[in-house]
Amino acid sequence: MAQFIDSKDTLVTDAIDGTVRASGGTLARLDGYPHVKVVVRTDWDRSKVALVSGGGSGHEPAHAGFVGRGMLTAAVCGDVFASPSVDAVLAGILAVTGKAGCLLIVKNYTGDRLNFGLAAERARAQGLRVAMVIVGDDVALPDLPQPRGVAGTLLVHKVAGAIAEGGADLDAVADAARRVIDGAASIGLSLDTCTVPGSPREARIPEGKAEIGLGIHGEPGTEQIEFRGASDAVERMVARLAPAMGEGPHLALVNNLGGTTPLEMAVLTEALARSAIGPRIARIVGPAAMMTSLDMRGVSITVLPLDPATEAALAAPAALAAWPGMRAFAPARVLPLPDGLAPVAPLASDHPAHRALVARCCDILIAIEAPLNALDAKSGDGDTGTTLATAARAMKGALARMPLADLTQLFRAIGAELGQTMGGSSGVLLAIFFAAAGEASAQGHGVRDALRAGLERVRQVGGASIGDRTMIDALHPALEALGDGLAAAARAARAGADATAAITRAKAGRSAYLSAASLSGHNDPGAEAVARLFEGLAA
Repeated sequence: MAQFIDSKDTLVTDAIDGTVRASGGTLARLDGYPHVKVVVRTDWDRSKVALVSGGGSGHEPAHAGFVGRGMLTAAVCGDVFASPSVDAVLAGILAVTGKAGCLLIVKNYTGDRLNFGLAAERARAQGLRVAMVIVGDDVALPDLPQPRGVAGTLLVHKVAGAIAEGGADLDAVADAARRVIDGAASIGLSLDTCTVPGSPREARIPEGKAEIGLGIHGEPGTEQIEFRGASDAVERMVARLAPAMGEGPHLALVNNLGGTTPLEMAVLTEALARSAIGPRIARIVGPAAMMTSLDMRGVSITVLPLDPATEAALAAPAALAAWPGMRAFAPARVLPLPDGLAPVAPLASDHPAHRALVARCCDILIAIEAPLNALDAKSGDGDTGTTLATAARAMKGALARMPLADLTQLFRAIGAELGQTMGGSSGVLLAIFFAAAGEASAQGHGVRDALRAGLERVRQVGGASIGDRTMIDALHPALEALGDGLAAAARAARAGADATAAITRAKAGRSAYLSAASLSGHNDPGAEAVARLFEGLAA
């Protein structure tokens, strides 16, 4: 897979330079490339305890992204997933440590422990006060005597950073860090592995599976499980976290492992709220990418018990773009719709024939979801089938409250329902279509003429006509032929839809932004949906 890098050999140094350039002058790097890759604060007061952390790169924004007021004083960066050298760590210590001393915050990986540990010894030999804490928050293997340090490390950075910024001595800063380490528990889950620059992607996790308990260096998890959606995935993670949690309120840090979309992260956050531990979560950090594993499509959750001192330290200001801050984790507030927008429920009535027809239309649209998505993927984002099927399912659920016996009100009710449940421009256009059809019906027009009036209104509002490669290419001829029966309408719709395959220049809709090569040889998805709907009704 192509990546936005120039060279594997300069990847980390290029990234550090980009980070420093974009810092507004708050960061600098030591002059030691390529062996010494250290990012430091430019506003550092050596009278305070310095905080130094780091490790292998590939976890961005950690660790350099957390160098700044209220968190780290320096970050020592290794190559991708590789510990920095002893000399690099020592350079970081010497660059920022004054009489108040330095705290090293180290994730529990052998290379980090050894290299940071030896650097600490060498710094002490030069007369510096250096303490070191080891973070081991991973609960994937509860019986492991040396658990890994993962995203919980960020909470150590934040709490210790706030204490140090306040002027506390080295012992107090180290004690605060240890309290966080003792309380933090983390677990990760991913749908895919990460792509190490310069190496092929490992296809370790099969389709339909998720891996739980994996580390941040792409190492395998403790178990592969069936993936049954976000809520089930979170419950699996919660089952590992709950035994490590005490009583009382907790903070949750929801961390994007690099390749999960913000949309999915929000869903996972809601799933956490609904999980077994949801009521115990009082504060949240994230969801955000903080301790990543390159482009891994995964998430990690860290929990930490809250006491007044810890909460105050977590809430303390930190002038860092990478730190999302801590907020209350509260129920979603729901406000009433503004006056004039609250839906007015029509008077429900029944009409078996109308009920059957609407239900039949819905069933047809639901059944063609997959092929329409596949067709749309050739020229769009592959969601036409899902958009229509979602609206159809909502419509079926609303049948019991529909005014089925009154065609005028039924047209209007269908339009209102589609306007609320169907996304994108299609939902708006169909809402206009049925609203106008209801208006025409109220004026005494029959079904065919009412629908034709609805189509004309859509043409006026949407700006599309026959030949513009939209659903109108199938819907217009279908309505014109409807007077001769459903079979004739179906044939006309099919001819209109198939004709769109030869239209290589769309003048309306999303296809207007696409090249001729993207459009040629396949039907417009909207027109195809109309054709399949009429064919299904005629069958």
